[in-house]
Amino acid sequence: MEENEKGQQKRFFRMEINPPVFYGSALLILVFVLFGAVLPEQAQSVFGGMQDLVTEKFGWFYVLAVAGFLVFVLLVAVSRYGDIKLGPDHSEPDYSYTSWFAMLFSAGMGIGLMFFGVAEPVMHFAAPPEASAETVEAARDAMRITFFHWGMHAWAIYAVVALSLAYFAFRHNLPLTIRSAFYPLIGDRIYGPIGHAADIFAVLGTLFGVATSLGFGVIQVNSGLNYLFGMPVSPTMQVVLIVVITGFASLSVGLGLDSGIRRISELNVVLALSLLLFVLVTGPTFFIAETFVQNTGNYLSNLFESTFNLYAYEPRGWIGGWTLFYWGWWIAWSPFVGMFIARVSRGRTIRQFVIGVLFVPVGFTFLWLTVFGDTALHMILEQGIAELATAVSADTSVALFKFFEHLPFSSITSFVATLLVITFFVTSSDSGSLVVDMLTSGGKAESPLWQRLFWASAEGVVAITLLLAGGLGALQAATIASALPFALVMVFMCWGLMRSLRVESAKMGARPVGRPILSGEGKGVAWQHRLGQLLFHPKEQEVLRFIDQVVEPAFEDVKRAFAEKSVEGRVARGEDGRCWFEVGHGEEPDFYYSIRVVPYEAPAFAMVDTKGKRLEELRYCRPEVYLIEGGQGYQVMNWSKDEIIHDVLDQYERHLNFMEAIR
Repeated sequence: MEENEKGQQKRFFRMEINPPVFYGSALLILVFVLFGAVLPEQAQSVFGGMQDLVTEKFGWFYVLAVAGFLVFVLLVAVSRYGDIKLGPDHSEPDYSYTSWFAMLFSAGMGIGLMFFGVAEPVMHFAAPPEASAETVEAARDAMRITFFHWGMHAWAIYAVVALSLAYFAFRHNLPLTIRSAFYPLIGDRIYGPIGHAADIFAVLGTLFGVATSLGFGVIQVNSGLNYLFGMPVSPTMQVVLIVVITGFASLSVGLGLDSGIRRISELNVVLALSLLLFVLVTGPTFFIAETFVQNTGNYLSNLFESTFNLYAYEPRGWIGGWTLFYWGWWIAWSPFVGMFIARVSRGRTIRQFVIGVLFVPVGFTFLWLTVFGDTALHMILEQGIAELATAVSADTSVALFKFFEHLPFSSITSFVATLLVITFFVTSSDSGSLVVDMLTSGGKAESPLWQRLFWASAEGVVAITLLLAGGLGALQAATIASALPFALVMVFMCWGLMRSLRVESAKMGARPVGRPILSGEGKGVAWQHRLGQLLFHPKEQEVLRFIDQVVEPAFEDVKRAFAEKSVEGRVARGEDGRCWFEVGHGEEPDFYYSIRVVPYEAPAFAMVDTKGKRLEELRYCRPEVYLIEGGQGYQVMNWSKDEIIHDVLDQYERHLNFMEAIR
């Protein structure tokens, strides 16, 4: 018993870190926290100055980069690259669409939508950038602007990072870290200072981005508890709330991705849908339906103009406080959300990925913004509830609760909303700590628990520091400034991904002159015999015997033939019975041809009138061909040795054509 406890303690306190990234990130965060805690006024001044600098001098870069990211992911999805899988060719998605979408939404925008769903449309209505305030035109512009800030541009930013990470990690077996996206550009140097710097930028951006969301969330939770129970609204109370909720997040971190994050994400979606349906039914339902259609049309028809509008000819501070803040927020969040999305997207094609990440969450987001935003505008314009706009302008954190006052069961809905903000808070924090831990451990998916708890605590400390150093203004300023270096990193990520996809496409297009010779083909074998082979369902031992007696000797013959041509090949066996032949090509891609034992359930027609133990007896296996990019979808059972050799040579010819295409 004592030895078991010691073993558990040893596992808990072991370290699995990438020292330059872990210690470099921790040191920079410590310096920042000490600066904000010891010199809060100076920190507030510095944050504000950084925001002004980025807004005035680099706003054009943010706008151009974000527009480029959207165009990039759309072009990749509709191109021939869209059929490439994020993983081996034979891989299948790890999560159902329901769980996948739930985790995307919860990690991506949950707290933000709760905070800004009512507040942003009302604030644009009361103080629009162009139209006259509190008019019908201002209401239309308010929803168009809100849609623009929360639309496809935001999810395109996430998609760039997630797509790049998933592609290089799951298809090319590189670490699930930002540095891997640079492999096509700098090769093995990703493991040196350049890679360390990219990961450190990602860690800092993630911590500031998550801390900003946690700051917004805890301010809203404080307002909700004040509304429900009279709890005082103060920085001290907000610090206490951050500590308590970070404790819940740490518990979720300890439970892991499947037991913790996934379950809470699904709870988030249930609670969010409940609130959405409640407002839709009790609010102006038909008005919401009409405005949803019109808002979407206005968003699409003005998308190009809105994308590139910097107000260059009529400078105004509005764009820095809104559009550039959002672009900075999404970019700062992109390492965290992108890596999390990549982590749960293995096995999907690039086209499925882009459609799922870019359009499904955007559709739900637009519905949410219309239901809450237009209902609030309807209250002000049609019902004469002008005090709602006044309350929101005075304190954005109370917008949602003031909104519920004018609907039935306001106490219940406010309680559910507060609970939902807390659960979004938890999923953001535990997802963020999981991602930061992967960045600082060199891409390890399973690291010691203390490391994940350390980063969960660090997110809470950074959020506390930003709140005490200037509240929402400091949160916004830190977000915009921290996103600038990572925006440049993302540009290079697009370049590296496109270069690698071009190589991948060349390999897919490099076809052999001939084709695999199928068993019995060209030998006058009766078609009845061929049908018998197609319906033959061998057991595992029969497949292993076939590999021993036919496949491995065929590979040995090929190896000897290659050796006679002064080319060194290698034949090997795995513990699971697989057998493979490989040829090294130095700095160019190696050739790999494998036969694996793949189990299958018996087909439906073979399971008629079967029960219990007969199901196990009917399971069968097939010897299938795998290349370095994954399963090829055909089997070789009962092929002759010559047919196996011909197939190896056909695939090797394809490999040679591929190498010629990329030279």
